[in-house]
Amino acid sequence: MTNRRRITRIALIDDHRLFREGIRRILEMEEDFEVVAEADDGEEVEKIVSDIHPDVVLMDINMPGLNGVEATRRLVIQHPDVKVIILSIHDDENYVTHSLKSGAYGYLLKEMDADALIKAVKVVAEGGAYIHPKVTVNLINEYRRLATSGARRVSSGFRDIEYRKPLHLLTRRECEVLQLMADGKSNRAIGDILFISEKTVKNHVSNILQKMNVEDRTQAVVEAIKKGWVHVG
Repeated sequence: MTNRRRITRIALIDDHRLFREGIRRILEMEEDFEVVAEADDGEEVEKIVSDIHPDVVLMDINMPGLNGVEATRRLVIQHPDVKVIILSIHDDENYVTHSLKSGAYGYLLKEMDADALIKAVKVVAEGGAYIHPKVTVNLINEYRRLATSGARRVSSGFRDIEYRKPLHLLTRRECEVLQLMADGKSNRAIGDILFISEKTVKNHVSNILQKMNVEDRTQAVVEAIKKGWVHVG
């Protein structure tokens, strides 16, 4: 008996028809993608999700009537399992922050290439998060200004490492490594701080990515910030 290939069903919400057509053509080049609905207004998205149940919604941030951020906020209240990726021309951290707070799982700049679009949809469909690399630094800087109540301090190596412990998922050592990743430390620097080899650090990083179901360090840090697992600032 052969396994059925899982198709990711996608709804595309954007008021620019030519841009929408270009996105659809890129997506439909992937055998595992199917664009099942399109609309040009945020007001239509809730009915689309209710009627068609797409796996991923690609949502323009700027649309007449209801903008993408507010449409996402309303949508996730009624459909908390829906996966929304915001499409935007803005790389300002405020747009990213508001999009994530509304419930979006991804934020893509419209200058993205085809590979980034395909990767983002795959990651989000599988339960991960994807932020366009160009805006990741801006996002982290924004979170550095947020309050950091509830953090614990542990003494390890050359400095105290401050972190919040997701011990339901990671070991204490992995929590420390995750915090140092959020601090922007390289594997070698993490090893120096924790008095462990660079190879051991790489093993910890690999375990963290696997347990968090993300593909790279950037996604791990962004997810950890969203969940309040690390201290930034």
